[in-house]
Amino acid sequence: MKQKLVPFTGCATALVTPFTEDGLNLDAFGALIDFQLAGGVAGLVVCGTTGEPSTMSADEKSAALAFAVGRVKGRVPVIAGVGGNDTRRVVADSRAAADLGADALLAVTPYYNKTTQAGLVAHFTAVAEATPLPIILYNVPSRTGLNLAPAALNILADHPRVAAVKEASGNIEQITEIFRLCHDRLAIYSGNDDHIVPFLGLGGEGVISVLANVCPKDTQDLVTAFHRGDLAQARALQFKLNPLVQALFAEVNPIPVKTALGLMGIAAGPLRLPLVPMQDATLARLKAEMKQLYLL
Repeated sequence: MKQKLVPFTGCATALVTPFTEDGLNLDAFGALIDFQLAGGVAGLVVCGTTGEPSTMSADEKSAALAFAVGRVKGRVPVIAGVGGNDTRRVVADSRAAADLGADALLAVTPYYNKTTQAGLVAHFTAVAEATPLPIILYNVPSRTGLNLAPAALNILADHPRVAAVKEASGNIEQITEIFRLCHDRLAIYSGNDDHIVPFLGLGGEGVISVLANVCPKDTQDLVTAFHRGDLAQARALQFKLNPLVQALFAEVNPIPVKTALGLMGIAAGPLRLPLVPMQDATLARLKAEMKQLYLL
């Protein structure tokens, strides 16, 4: 099989979307993108789960992606989140993202109406055939209620444009099986910030990260250290960052990470309902962990 394009090696940040009360805050989005690029991240994901796409209009999603592509100017890949539970809509969104200049697509498993494993193969194949762009499949059963099993991923890995998977099941048995079956045909990324070193140890390319919104340099440095053979440094960074990761997921993502950015002076803006502000106890925990890392 022809070698596939690896979308990126290192850390790609799953960007929040800064909002105003009635739209996008593109000034703040630009500041966030600049902060990521200064931190040396290897890629940026626009309108992934962390970007709250389920409460964004089609026009808002297009505007956010177009803005990011223009701001980045090709310095790192811009990856467009296009997942959904209507295959026709995902195909249309994928074509629109390609037209707007995205470098790759991130497509989550369908949710609510869900499907079978055969349906997942059919869904992702349709998306893969819609554009020339490489696709990163996204498995996060805790959110979607649907697991992309290793056997189905093994079939999809033969498609020339299925280039990678973001695996966030948290199931080490499944993760190991994915590497056994697919590592020679797919780039495999951790979808959980507390699992970066274990993924790299199995042969992973890196991470698609929520944490990197607030710690871009440390998150990228962790992957870089591992790939240059400095396991001690990679482990030290994983251990250093894990308490903050736990605080960032003490409530539903992206509630804590948008709150953290606001505390750091990056105007991430309001959350959109049904997401609501952090509770006092978890906010205090988040602030304490940020102070430990000198983020506050």
